[in-house]
Amino acid sequence: MSTTTIRLPDELKVRIAEAAKRAGTTSHNFILEAIAEKAELAERYADFDAVAEQRYARIVESGKTIPWGEMRGYLEARVAGKAARAPVARSLAK
Repeated sequence: MSTTTIRLPDELKVRIAEAAKRAGTTSHNFILEAIAEKAELAERYADFDAVAEQRYARIVESGKTIPWGEMRGYLEARVAGKAARAPVARSLAK
């Protein structure tokens, strides 16, 4: 395991110590968990962005999409447990 030094403002160091104590852990572990959570969030955001880019590329390639109003109505019906016909993709308006 490698070592990294970070400089913390005194006020932040006190806040971390208090939060760690409330959480029943050490300041060191609290900081490690916070960094891990932030890294995971950044990774999830990157994955979300990649999926959005892939989906947009498919729309551009096919030239077809489903208007949001139709898709929303379909999804709301499904969530409500109602039978609903899936909307059909059609060419984008130019």
